Amino acid sequence: MAPVSAANIHFPSRTGSPARALGVRLAIALALVGLVTAVAYADRGGYRDLDGSVSLLDCLYYATVSITTTGYGDIVPVSDSARLLTTFVVTPLRVLFLILLVGTTLEFLASATRANLRRRVWRRKLHDHVVICGFGTKGRSALRSLTGTGTSLDQIVVIDERPEAIEIATRDGVTAVLGNAARRDVLVEAAAPEASALIVATDRDDTTVLVTLTARELAPNATITAAAREEDNVPLLRHSGADTVVTSASAAGRLLGLGTGSPEVVETLEDLLSSGSGIDLVAEVVGETEAGPIEQADRRCGGPVLMAYREGRSLRRGQELQEVKPGDTVVHVVCRDDAP
Repeated sequence: MAPVSAANIHFPSRTGSPARALGVRLAIALALVGLVTAVAYADRGGYRDLDGSVSLLDCLYYATVSITTTGYGDIVPVSDSARLLTTFVVTPLRVLFLILLVGTTLEFLASATRANLRRRVWRRKLHDHVVICGFGTKGRSALRSLTGTGTSLDQIVVIDERPEAIEIATRDGVTAVLGNAARRDVLVEAAAPEASALIVATDRDDTTVLVTLTARELAPNATITAAAREEDNVPLLRHSGADTVVTSASAAGRLLGLGTGSPEVVETLEDLLSSGSGIDLVAEVVGETEAGPIEQADRRCGGPVLMAYREGRSLRRGQELQEVKPGDTVVHVVCRDDAP
């Protein structure tokens, strides 16, 4: 496979597209030509043409050759007022036009060098980040969840093969890579081997499996969370290397079913899924001084402990979980509105 070019990395930008910037500069240049044309036509009696009279077309021609410093000399100012206008109006506008032209040229010549430099600096600083493979509805929701729980935007990289999705990602302040996340070179371009976690949120389960396999090969120690549309594909994704598999279709179906009889439960679950506000679920590792009865863990965590994970086993609150031990990972409820 051919390597991905640096142009496929898109950095966040608040200044708009290059085409828009070029269009603005072109409009300014045309406005300068129009202004010189108007000035010359307003004092057309002070100019002399080889054929005698000076028309509007002659003034436009004079503005073009004058502001671009071509200066054929067939139309010249002869009166004092025309020469003053040329000295104090046309000449400054000519200088401004040249600055605009030279500045645009230098910017386009330096853009490739600047992009390469920015890419090198970005890659050097990037480590322990999160890669989101697929920036559709699920990918955008994952981004909101990450930022809601404190992950900074510069520690998130998006991969998608749709230019419109890349544009949305960069507009949201995230660096994005245009390409197929199932390709090894695309994942390498997103620094997947140095990532601490990958979220696979593609639209098709077969693509999700391919991305997960490639990502696990490149990042054996990263946490991989994958979304499956069908429950039948969950075992396949786990065997492909996914640590966690979320079944989107069945989860939505269960919420729809709950909504018919227990809308309050659905509202609570929606609040839990909105990270960073309201009530959230948080996972913490228990230390030596924090172990003890479950009620003590509730007070220390600031919310009830629902589950604990110990030596690869999950323990539910109740008969299975009466106390927490050092090294346990506990999942508890926290209210973000009450957090300091």
